[in-house]
Amino acid sequence: MTATTVTATAPTRATTRTGGPKEDGPKVLEHVLGWTLVVVLAMLVTQTGLM
Repeated sequence: MTATTVTATAPTRATTRTGGPKEDGPKVLEHVLGWTLVVVLAMLVTQTGLM
């Protein structure tokens, strides 16, 4: 097996983006907004008497 054969048959990895969330996003902002949503939802549930 020659080097040409090995490189010709080696699979190439595609690095296409799918439009999902980026890896370098502001994680602190996401956590703050997530916990804010949890608190607002808990306040809504308790105010309406669902629990």
